[in-house]
Amino acid sequence: MKVGVARERIDGERRVAATPETVGQLEALGLDVVIESGAGVAAGNADAAYREAGAVVVPRLELGDLDVLLHVRPLSPDQVSHLNRGAVTVGFGSPATELATVTALAEAGITSFALELVPRISRAQSMDALTSQALVAGYRSVLEAATRFPRFLPLYMTAAGTIPPARVLVLGAGVAGLQAIGTAKRLGARVSANDVRPASADEVTSMGGTFINLDLEAAEGAGGYARELGEDRAARQRQLLTPHVAAADILITTAAIPGRRAPLLVTTDMVARMRAGSVVVDLAAESGGNIEGVIAGSDLAIPTHAGDGTVTLVGMKDAASALPTDASRLYAKNVANLLALMVTDGQVSPDFSDDVIAGACLTHDGQVRHAPTADALKGQR
Repeated sequence: MKVGVARERIDGERRVAATPETVGQLEALGLDVVIESGAGVAAGNADAAYREAGAVVVPRLELGDLDVLLHVRPLSPDQVSHLNRGAVTVGFGSPATELATVTALAEAGITSFALELVPRISRAQSMDALTSQALVAGYRSVLEAATRFPRFLPLYMTAAGTIPPARVLVLGAGVAGLQAIGTAKRLGARVSANDVRPASADEVTSMGGTFINLDLEAAEGAGGYARELGEDRAARQRQLLTPHVAAADILITTAAIPGRRAPLLVTTDMVARMRAGSVVVDLAAESGGNIEGVIAGSDLAIPTHAGDGTVTLVGMKDAASALPTDASRLYAKNVANLLALMVTDGQVSPDFSDDVIAGACLTHDGQVRHAPTADALKGQR
């Protein structure tokens, strides 16, 4: 069976869905891999490396020739229209926001697997692309903040005086948040964090941070993710966070709810209470943002209440793509490991009695199998 990897065409996307290493893994399963020329260049993988791994490199990938398409960003309806009925796709699907593509996949009879839907169980950890890419994004968020912050992050004691460490506050202690905590701590900052899930306290401490307990009701959803808060509780959370935000030199927000708009954690007024020169990085900017008024891909200058300067508000976009080599290395393994579950004797034949395969399936045989997405489509009619 022929497995294809196209060059990602969305501006800013530098990752690739297969590396020379995973090409070897797929070839060993009896699959024939075809790579579009230049697909991996931005991630440090030259065409020659793919050829050496056993792939065929073509000037342009013909989607109609493929049995399986591996991708990073969600497909467009136009791309779907070029696939053969019964083809299999594996990649990010963003089903909550890409309903037109989901409809096209179902109508075209495509069996599509969305990596966001991979169940959070031990057996599926090696296929969990949300976790692997959040690891990259959390690390990158601290670097983005550090390059904009007009001071050192670590403590320095010199003959000319003592420079105090920067105070970093991280909101959201999932994978991205914990990586941000660990990275800021390694750079010498004084780090504190908050999350609506009580289990996060020990994880924050293990990374060297100080957990801020707001004494609010726990808000843990299915699979260990945070669940959406009621407006009254969310407003109370913002009120209790206000003095902690004001005391921070760097604020990094990472809170996300799969398939939903990112929760509003910090208002513009809260940002304006920070000291001039402070930096705020919103990792959730692409899904609506944790910070009021954030714009994905843009830096905004927020005037302080003190009137002595501004706070830089950074709306992160393509965070994982900013480190494409390692992000692709992890992502491609996630993709290959999920696809490997479906291969028997060189044929891709998904077994829907497997809870990982069933859970990750978005569309199959003309149907939308992911219930929340199916309900959202019904609501549009």
